[in-house]
Amino acid sequence: MTISPAVVVACRQPRFDRPAYSFDPATVADSEALAEWAAQAPPLPELFDTSTPAPVVEAPSDEPMVRVAHRRIRLLANYWHAGWDRAIPETWLRSTVADRLYRLVDTMPEPVGLAIYDAWRPLELQDELYRAAYRDPTLPPGFLAEPVDDPLSPPPHLTGGTVDLTFTWDGAPLALGTDFDSFVDAAALAAFEERPGLVRGLRRLLFHRMRRAGFVAYEGEWWHYEWGTCRWAALSGGCAVYGPATPP
Repeated sequence: MTISPAVVVACRQPRFDRPAYSFDPATVADSEALAEWAAQAPPLPELFDTSTPAPVVEAPSDEPMVRVAHRRIRLLANYWHAGWDRAIPETWLRSTVADRLYRLVDTMPEPVGLAIYDAWRPLELQDELYRAAYRDPTLPPGFLAEPVDDPLSPPPHLTGGTVDLTFTWDGAPLALGTDFDSFVDAAALAAFEERPGLVRGLRRLLFHRMRRAGFVAYEGEWWHYEWGTCRWAALSGGCAVYGPATPP
């Protein structure tokens, strides 16, 4: 049987739903202990009003980027493994953001850890992802930031101040109700607030732990958190400090 070249090319096209590295938390070993830990989390607060324009980056920091490395943080590099042309295999963040994550994970009980789906993202990758996602004309705005080359208001991932992450349990990354980059209503942070269970508890716990570490959430994606960005400034009352960044 001869395979058409067009079929081969189609099979190589990267997809948002592959690779799926996360697991349903109900299926992990000792899920009862996980549920007991997650049940500690209080409800989500009323989520932030993002209707007002975010502040711009008036005095960008020259803080360096660092490659993320911590024994309790798994680096999944989803876009690299999915085969997106502009993706990179390493995981980079601003040094302050990485330090905040390190301190956070060190406070969590074993066998809990973190897994990072994506962190710093080059503008070329942002453009590639945005174009691919919005080939679907029914997809509402907000799931991906526009790839705007603007040093005053850069896409969040371009700054090195944004991280997409989840918990791990014994090293297994947990899918909190959806996989990463699921463009569905259930991906919204508060989508499970009226649905008691393990997913609700874990989403609440991730939110409160990240807020305690100084991060703000993007309400449309349970995995998305920021520090030092324009959105962070709008939601925290601080000043946006991170403009576009490039790893060394």
